[in-house]
Amino acid sequence: MDARDIILKPIISEQSTAAQAENKYTFKVNRDANKIQIKKAVEEIFKVKVVKVNTLNVLGKTRRMGKYEGKRPDWKKAIVQVAEGQTIQIFEGA
Repeated sequence: MDARDIILKPIISEQSTAAQAENKYTFKVNRDANKIQIKKAVEEIFKVKVVKVNTLNVLGKTRRMGKYEGKRPDWKKAIVQVAEGQTIQIFEGA
């Protein structure tokens, strides 16, 4: 898998923005990717040293429109902690 296939997009929310004070950045990642692949992809794309990777599987919500019921897709989130003094520029402009 290519690094761009592993890291799908950054997640910018109030909680993830607050975590940037601790050098933690949040990404939506490929569901098949493991922590080692995520670490290598972030280091390759953003040229930073990754200290720690936490992952969690997010279950899609069930939605209803009248009598019809559907489900949003499940996805995987990765919280990446970079080395002290390093930043990822994509988040700094937000």
